[in-house]
Amino acid sequence: MNDPNVPVVRCDGVRAVRGGRTVLDGMSLQVRPGTVYALLGRNGAGKSTTFRVLLGLHRPRSGSVELFGAPWRRAALARVGATVDGPALYEHLSAAENLRVHALLTGTPRARIGDVLDLVGLAGTGRRRAARFSTGMRARLALGIALLADPALLLLDEPQNGLDPEGIIELRELLRALVAAGHTVLLSSHQLGEVARTADDVGVLAGGRLVHEGPLAGLAPDGELERAYLALTRPGAVA
Repeated sequence: MNDPNVPVVRCDGVRAVRGGRTVLDGMSLQVRPGTVYALLGRNGAGKSTTFRVLLGLHRPRSGSVELFGAPWRRAALARVGATVDGPALYEHLSAAENLRVHALLTGTPRARIGDVLDLVGLAGTGRRRAARFSTGMRARLALGIALLADPALLLLDEPQNGLDPEGIIELRELLRALVAAGHTVLLSSHQLGEVARTADDVGVLAGGRLVHEGPLAGLAPDGELERAYLALTRPGAVA
């Protein structure tokens, strides 16, 4: 169990450069255990870069990163499930076969594959190859891969993309159930209405920094999350 007083994720003063552009400029955030934390920001604000830094896919120029209360170590990723930069699937394989490959790579018992397929709504896809999946089915499979090893921490970059309204509701219920069972979720999203229904805490990225962090109710006590978000991220608001 995670110590409730120790953040599952902590970034302090992280600076990250991509393509010669400073994307994160002294960004700091903390994710409390047992919560859904929604990272918000306009396109290009640095949400995906933050996820890539946490996964060790992008090395920051400066600053510190901690996972589970300790300085970042690759070994900690065994407790992390993620989907970043869209689904990365074996197109010639079925949903079950995709999960089987990842089970082999992570040492996860194959018996869990059926449970995960049920969980993400892909149990009836049989031998249909991922190349023939709809956008929503691909999103479900990416989520299944992230969930396969029963991670303590889920990093989900735009997990609602491609899901129909029913799928979005199912995702919301799944994330809340995971949190109730003691997991922690850090997600990015542009769907502010869904964030308002799902998240416990919110961080808002603008200008390479977190310009707000805290409970959802603290950002939009009147329930007007969209208005509060736009006020924080409009051009010139950070300055």
